[in-house]
Amino acid sequence: MKKFGFLSFGHHGADGDAFDARASLHSAIDLAVAADEIGVNGAYFRVHHFARQAAAPMPLLSAIAARTRHIEVGTGVIDLRYENPLHLAEEAAALDLISDGRVALGVSRGSPEPAFRGWEAFGYTGSTDPRGADIAREKFPKFLAAIKGEPMVDGDPKQFPQGHRLSVQPHSPGLHRRIWWGAGTRETAVWAAKMGVNLMSSTLLTEATGQTLGELQAEQIRAYREAWKEAGHNWEPRVSVSRSVFPIVSDLDRRFFGSGGEGRDQVGVIDGFTSTFGRTYADEPHRLVEQLKADEAVMEADTLMMTIPNQIGTEYNLHVLESFARHVAPELGWEPANA
Repeated sequence: MKKFGFLSFGHHGADGDAFDARASLHSAIDLAVAADEIGVNGAYFRVHHFARQAAAPMPLLSAIAARTRHIEVGTGVIDLRYENPLHLAEEAAALDLISDGRVALGVSRGSPEPAFRGWEAFGYTGSTDPRGADIAREKFPKFLAAIKGEPMVDGDPKQFPQGHRLSVQPHSPGLHRRIWWGAGTRETAVWAAKMGVNLMSSTLLTEATGQTLGELQAEQIRAYREAWKEAGHNWEPRVSVSRSVFPIVSDLDRRFFGSGGEGRDQVGVIDGFTSTFGRTYADEPHRLVEQLKADEAVMEADTLMMTIPNQIGTEYNLHVLESFARHVAPELGWEPANA
């Protein structure tokens, strides 16, 4: 593990609550600024719609990018069912230019939403899949081509009488190497490798074989890397996994997590698939080091995204990140962003 960052789901209460949408967004900015100062590598955010969670990532990521120097800004993941691929490519390029190349933009089909076929309310119809996975996959090649600066449309013949093709603007060179696909299966991981993008292994896998999430993800990562090699891409991709990790170093930590984390992964049904969800790691630092070293996927990946309970507040979440950075991450090979 060379890098670690925090992954926030952006939960918030109703308007006027102590932790409403405004408070959640400002807390996210404050946490990212403080995390940047201690060398945390990334600030990543889930994207959901029709729910009291983070929904519009670009304003938030731009605000963070403008106030930080080192930390990556990104998503885990943007739901392509709800997106115009060319508009998203414009916004991603602008964000990458603002951040001086610090974007780590995860996209995918996304997770189940509370709205029934909510993407249709955004104007994206035609899916024959009840989960909308087909339109997300169809949009991705156009989005990636636009990110690469490939021509997308014919120029107006009145302005270009000899003919000319136009690409979306702005363009940020190299951004295509900072795009990630969020994969929940081995099949989608292999597809991401063939497409030539980084792998963001999901917070769950839609498989339940009796193996741990770490074992399943390690197999997924190895399949991805083999497919990447076979595809012949000329650069080295990155791979991330997500975990809930809480070092116990204070009385308050013991009050929250004194009984320790979940002893094993959980199995449940999501979108009709029996799926494996990761356990929560909560223990004293030296035990966490042993446990995470025994987690095959954490050791296979180069980036760890620590899921945080954002409603617990900026101060405590910063304490969690500081504790991990001080007592656990160095033992796992961490390279601080501000080193």
